[in-house]
Amino acid sequence: MEPYFAATYGNASSLHAFGRAARKAIEEARAQIGATLGVPPEGIVFTSGATEANNLAIKGLALANPDRRHVITSQIEHHAVLHPCAWLEEQGYEVTYLEVDRFGRVDPAAVRAAIRDDTLLVSVMAGNNEIGTIEPIEEIGGICRERGVPFHTDAVQAYGKIELPLEVIDLLSVSAHKLNGPKGVGFLYVRKGIKLAPLLHGGGHERGLRSGTENTPGIVGLAAAARLAFAEMDETAARLRGYRVRLIEEITKIPGTRLNGHPTDSLPHITNFSFAGIEGESLVMRLDEHGIAASTGSACSSPNLEPSHVLRAIKVPLAMAHGSLRISTGRDTKPEDIETLLSVLPKVVEDLRKISPFKVGE
Repeated sequence: MEPYFAATYGNASSLHAFGRAARKAIEEARAQIGATLGVPPEGIVFTSGATEANNLAIKGLALANPDRRHVITSQIEHHAVLHPCAWLEEQGYEVTYLEVDRFGRVDPAAVRAAIRDDTLLVSVMAGNNEIGTIEPIEEIGGICRERGVPFHTDAVQAYGKIELPLEVIDLLSVSAHKLNGPKGVGFLYVRKGIKLAPLLHGGGHERGLRSGTENTPGIVGLAAAARLAFAEMDETAARLRGYRVRLIEEITKIPGTRLNGHPTDSLPHITNFSFAGIEGESLVMRLDEHGIAASTGSACSSPNLEPSHVLRAIKVPLAMAHGSLRISTGRDTKPEDIETLLSVLPKVVEDLRKISPFKVGE
């Protein structure tokens, strides 16, 4: 990325040599990303990240197809999908939010049953960002293809981690920073023939779908991260799955612990647990004191301390949902990092339970 911050700083839309050099880098990146998916490069639309890509897919499709007023999605989508769907509801659209099973999986039969003549879009994520469960998107996409309904998937957590069935996907969203790439850049894959209206109007960049001077360093960094992720995908996934197995084996030995999400049909890098009798934010802060960065699924910054919508959807008991912990591993995670967590976590849980007003089993 470094040369494109200074030495090759030209505007990629300019005709001079500096601009042509930047344009060449962007188009090479577009081709490289298309190659990771086995799709034509012209189907790749660069954005500021997956939030923008999701909005462009959902709102852009709605604006371009005003006669279709029904959207299908799931209850466990990222807010970057749920909130655009809620916005469509405010505009008079009808949205079907599909329930999931106890592992967080959407039933393809429920998708089939929900599709109507006026269905605009089905949007189901490839893998859940909180609990890691992989969705049956090949089956769902196949149903959408049969019924002539565009299928969108938020692939932020899955791209570069697992194989994706591009033959049945019409729209796919990605963020670079989930691949160890730069923040503030991503892309939307748009299958040829899918009609979108732009959300940003201006100079007509990205084939008129995303106006704004291109983020050349970010785009170059995204492509580099994607190349590396796909070159190492099998090896990295196997290593991270091994970490996940070890985490599940050891952490579930802690009394009052629940594994959230599917035990095996999961993304390799995400594992989610709930601990009875403690509160998730306190757990994250105690782990941070030991140099361990994790996250919690309970939205405890809200006044009513509601747990995450994902945990509610898979019907985690309220007392357990408040004590949730998401553990994410990556290409730089080492075995000793896993062992450090496993040596620290049981004592942290024990200490928090000692000062908690709730008791395990209540």
